[in-house]
Amino acid sequence: MTGPVVVGFDGSSASVTAAWWAAHEALDRHLPLLLLHSWTTRPLDVPVAQEALQKQGYGARVLQRMEAELLHRHSDLTLATELVSASAARALVERSDGASMLVLGSRGRGSVAGFLLGSIGLQVLGRAHCPAVTVRADDPALPVGGRRPATADRQEVVVGVPEAGPAVDPLLEFAFTTADLRGTRLRAVRALPLTSWVSHPPIGRPDEGYETDEQGRLAAAVAPWRGKFPDTEVVYDVARGPAPQVLPAASTHALMTVLGRRRRPSARAWKLGPVTHAALHHVACPVAVVPHD
Repeated sequence: MTGPVVVGFDGSSASVTAAWWAAHEALDRHLPLLLLHSWTTRPLDVPVAQEALQKQGYGARVLQRMEAELLHRHSDLTLATELVSASAARALVERSDGASMLVLGSRGRGSVAGFLLGSIGLQVLGRAHCPAVTVRADDPALPVGGRRPATADRQEVVVGVPEAGPAVDPLLEFAFTTADLRGTRLRAVRALPLTSWVSHPPIGRPDEGYETDEQGRLAAAVAPWRGKFPDTEVVYDVARGPAPQVLPAASTHALMTVLGRRRRPSARAWKLGPVTHAALHHVACPVAVVPHD
């Protein structure tokens, strides 16, 4: 990955948190950082005749202020800002083509409206060409004022692996790269639907044997990437239950949760699945959504 880390920035506390987190990611990955602000997306309560000028002025000021704060703390950061007239969703999706990562802020757990620029954030997650990460303003483990706080209870990167095959290579690559950068273990998770055990019960052995077989299949799916990252410890976690419940439960001690999203043939077909929605609502750590074929 050589493209920039792109942050959707609107001056809100959520986007400020996202910018600080993205700055650390850019430095850790040796990538440039781009702060992007869409002045046409953010409404301001000003007279119509002055609306455009006021919006542009606001955007320029918040970008300049955030740029100064980041460079004051991280003088070795390569940073650029961009003020655009296109809608936030369109601009972010366009910049994601060629970016290494897209970062969005959200106000907190349990609120769809909490994503950066409201529901536009969900559209961006569903249409981005690169991994898109959401970070929460209320997450105490995220950087504040440029300092990365202690994360003693965040000891692993969690990745949901629904199947084997080359289609999931992008999300495994992202998850392993992140775990390697953090020097932490990776937890590969697969939800085992209750219906699969009911319809195909194990014969002549305890039901734990069925889970053991699934762990073997999960390990086989992860094996090619484990070979590329031999120093990364991997834990295999197969749990019975609906995936929208299993993944959040497995992410209790995660410093990042990584999920996959199939690319859609149409740009309009951006809706996210139930597992991603559950993670975005209930997982406390940053959530990465990685597109794959």
